[in-house]
Amino acid sequence: MRMTVAEQMAIIKRGTVEILVEKELEEKLAKSLQSGVPLRIKAGFDPTAPDLHLGHTVLLQKMRQFQQLGHEVCFLIGDFTGMIGDPTGKSETRKALTRDDVLRNAETYKEQVFKILDPHKTKVVFNSEWLAAMGATDMISLAAKYTVARMLERDDFGKRYANQMPISIHEFLYPLIQGYDSVAMKADVELGGTDQKFNLLVGRELQREWGQTPQSVITMPLLEGLDGVNKMSKSLNNYIGINDPADEIFGKIMSVSDHLMVRYYELLSDMSLAELAGLISGLKDGSIHPMDAKKKLGREIVTRYHGAEAAEAAEEHFISRFRDNQPPDDMPELVLPVEGDTVLLYKLLAAAGVVPSNSEGRRAIKQGGVKVDGEKVSDENLELRCTGEYVLQVGKRRFAKVTYLA
Repeated sequence: MRMTVAEQMAIIKRGTVEILVEKELEEKLAKSLQSGVPLRIKAGFDPTAPDLHLGHTVLLQKMRQFQQLGHEVCFLIGDFTGMIGDPTGKSETRKALTRDDVLRNAETYKEQVFKILDPHKTKVVFNSEWLAAMGATDMISLAAKYTVARMLERDDFGKRYANQMPISIHEFLYPLIQGYDSVAMKADVELGGTDQKFNLLVGRELQREWGQTPQSVITMPLLEGLDGVNKMSKSLNNYIGINDPADEIFGKIMSVSDHLMVRYYELLSDMSLAELAGLISGLKDGSIHPMDAKKKLGREIVTRYHGAEAAEAAEEHFISRFRDNQPPDDMPELVLPVEGDTVLLYKLLAAAGVVPSNSEGRRAIKQGGVKVDGEKVSDENLELRCTGEYVLQVGKRRFAKVTYLA
């Protein structure tokens, strides 16, 4: 807590989209410095899936920075709200999770977040602690704090209403309950993605209703996935999971564009602001090669989740596999009986599991991303003879060996 307000704000503002209200946050930091009482920082995560990816860690990284500044970080697991389902960005009502699903996922969350946050400086809380204790009267009183008109100001609710698509009453409760979490926790600051802005602002308003100082709101960008366009998502298969194997994490980071690499550095790296400025300058003037910068980022991220030894091995594996253009020793092998004289390549790609479907196989061939025995192919209707062995490659990381039994 020795840093000045200006020094703290420089770190806090790194990578942020918006701070509401910036002056209020500066005043809170000044008061904290004077009193020696740390600010209470809140970020909530609904345990809707068992595994986290790097997109989720953008908020965790900002929480880590607050920890390093000496503030109290509260990692809120929405075990109660998770059973409702966050309607943010959804065009239809989400399927509710069971209590068992939520609790199982919550346990895996706790294991994963401490790869980033300091477990000795992190307070893990569950919102069922106060929400499950609320009776019907309490919930009705909470619902009375907001109007339907205000709820319909939310972009997703407004679109669904305009398109005459159903909105369940319990979905209106979600932002209210998330906002009440801030009341129950007496949060000074709440972090969230840009898609959560409406919910975060509800927290400010409810805190006013309960006579509390409204929390400052910090929104963080939604991290783009490997395609560099859409936000990182398992459903789009453009993600890097923090529980992915070390080789896979390193290889995926090496595949990102140079522009996206800089963004990953800003949002995911522990590199200081001065070092980050030096990296960006070096990339611009050519004194730092993008490949070297990606390797450094890959080592940092893999070290965080698997350790330094695994990071070194992953880099060596990448160099031998991709720079030397050698297929991996441990690639999947498929043994097939001979059924006919030839087989269409795109069907063989799907059968070997290097693409999810025949259509994806054809698309990969047309885009020039397929090699057979190290040779690039472009004919989407290419047929291979059903004899011998083939090493199939899609992109830089997907390999399979196919052997036909005579």
